[in-house]
Amino acid sequence: MNLPWQPSASRDLLLARQTLYQGIRRFFFERHVLEVETPLLGQAPVADPNITPMQADSNRWLHTSPEYAMKRLLCAGSGDIYQICKVFRQGEAGNRHNPEFSMLEWYRVGWSLRQLMDEVAQLLQQALQNRYPQLPVLFLSYRQAMQQFAGLDVATCNDETIAQLGRQLANADLQLERDGWLDVIMSHQIEPALPRDTLVFIDNFPASQAALAKITAQADGHAWAQRFEVFFNGMELANGYDELLDANIQRQRFEQELAGTGRPCDLLLLSALEHGLPDCCGVALGLDRLLLHTTGMRSIKDVLSFAWERA
Repeated sequence: MNLPWQPSASRDLLLARQTLYQGIRRFFFERHVLEVETPLLGQAPVADPNITPMQADSNRWLHTSPEYAMKRLLCAGSGDIYQICKVFRQGEAGNRHNPEFSMLEWYRVGWSLRQLMDEVAQLLQQALQNRYPQLPVLFLSYRQAMQQFAGLDVATCNDETIAQLGRQLANADLQLERDGWLDVIMSHQIEPALPRDTLVFIDNFPASQAALAKITAQADGHAWAQRFEVFFNGMELANGYDELLDANIQRQRFEQELAGTGRPCDLLLLSALEHGLPDCCGVALGLDRLLLHTTGMRSIKDVLSFAWERA
């Protein structure tokens, strides 16, 4: 009988986490990437409207990612850096989610997005090699994935066509805008249809989903956000960007994303960007989800020392 005070994870799974972290640190040590540590509490929360942060008191917020602080280190000349840390996001606890979870985030100065995607693939192949010794990698653009698995050309189809499919998949009218319905299609249609036992990288997202990524015009005549997501067996594992360098554009995006939320803007990050962020790419990877795949577990609760209800 497992009593409420007892851990959620077995000792073997705690050992699996240790082994994973040792492998990650060795991976970056061999590549001369500096491990850093930044505050969990900050003066301003994330600006992403799709993420709900946790407020600790009237002046401090628990970070949802170490991104803002790590970019300040990059602006100060840190060079290539990585961090393993706890992050916090409001939301329900379930098989794939826990409001407190572990993240690996790293930045490569002077790298292209494709170089970073290749390194992410190498790290994941190393982490998963015991269960998947020959792990193939597939690269798709967002437009290709939508065309192949949902029959939509997102560059040309109208909002109502997208909303109609989204309502069918959600079996409800959620009163979403275009990007909200695209997220429904991605989670309900695309992710389950992606090839199994394959690392799938999807890049070139719609410009409206750029967040902190650059936007560039492509050969197809459309502007796309220079970011990617990594999926494995129907689950998103990582999210990466060719990082936006322009402080003025970032300020405009913050103002738009924070409008009506009552949340403060991260002025320290904007000041750092004004000083100058070196050309770089960065990625955040969910370690608890990765542990599910390295251990064969089905629920995040199984790989946490204490799941949300026991914390």
